[in-house]
Amino acid sequence: MDVPILAVRLPQLERLAWERGRGAARRLERRASRAFAQSAGRVLRAGDLLAHEPASDIFAAALAAKVRHPAVQPMDPGARTAIARIGAALEASLRLEVQTGWTSYDAARDAGAVPALLQRALAHGALERERFAFFSALGHELRTPLASIRGYLETLLEDDAIEPHTRRRFTGIAYRESLRLSRLIEGMFEMSMLDLRPSAGAAARAQLAGVFEAVRDATFDAARRTGAAVDVEPPGHVLVAIDPDRLILVLVNLIENALKHGRAQGHVRVRNLSCDGTARIVIDDDGPGVKPDEREGIFALGARGRTTAAGTGLGLALVRLLVERAGGLVTVGPSPLGGARFVVALRCLHGAAASGVPSTCGVMKNSTSSLVCER
Repeated sequence: MDVPILAVRLPQLERLAWERGRGAARRLERRASRAFAQSAGRVLRAGDLLAHEPASDIFAAALAAKVRHPAVQPMDPGARTAIARIGAALEASLRLEVQTGWTSYDAARDAGAVPALLQRALAHGALERERFAFFSALGHELRTPLASIRGYLETLLEDDAIEPHTRRRFTGIAYRESLRLSRLIEGMFEMSMLDLRPSAGAAARAQLAGVFEAVRDATFDAARRTGAAVDVEPPGHVLVAIDPDRLILVLVNLIENALKHGRAQGHVRVRNLSCDGTARIVIDDDGPGVKPDEREGIFALGARGRTTAAGTGLGLALVRLLVERAGGLVTVGPSPLGGARFVVALRCLHGAAASGVPSTCGVMKNSTSSLVCER
């Protein structure tokens, strides 16, 4: 029978060795070893094994006992329970970052491969944390269409004086948002962090005109609350390679991020620039911008820049995931408005003839303005 193996890593031990010397790191390691034994002792049973190699930042336990408490069975759910309790106790005791994971040990398969076994356990834990964070982010983003539906319906219920044309428009927006919410819920398990196939959704296509209209409606309430002006310029007839609901989710996320971090009663501008078969959707704001050393890190799961307000730190990670899954690219840099510029680059379908976009950079006409295609 496979034996569950629990692994705990304290990554700050190595950092401490560099900053304060090996002596300080070893003292902390000994304290961590005692704390690990104490925390594990509250969870494990007689017959379980603890292991730690000196000068290592990894601590391990094998759930080898044959008789276990029902809350800690020798299987994944029990391993999760045990490692969560041990990790939480260790983190509270040491006040250090704790990375946990688990796997199973097979005597025939894993004999003599303890280092690889522990790395496998920690890699498993990291994937689980990423997967949990991803679905937490997705659940957070599902609130956007739900909040929009609720806002429009509450307005309709509370104000009997709304004119028929406005009432029909609000009802139509709520209906479209409900359809989008339904499709997002149906497809959420498809977007697993453990199954990021570049070809996923390769046949999907989105008409930017319809997407921009839905995005304008979905962010109307958030813009009204902040007093900001959201200028969504008509994109022309451009077809891009991404699912339309996912692109709406991406752009709503970026616009609401701009509203959150931009100036009060400020300005957010959304437009599409296209060159050589690539659509470049640009979101500009007039906030404080993103510092150069934070521009890559803000897309990491759970990461937040020093200039950001309170939030989950997950929305931009979801943006990058959805765009890259469609074969696109999302970047951030300085904006001409003084804040941040996010650029979502996606492949145009059927070339310039189908999209109405010139094959070389130039001036692109639409109903409101002339946009110079920028490289």
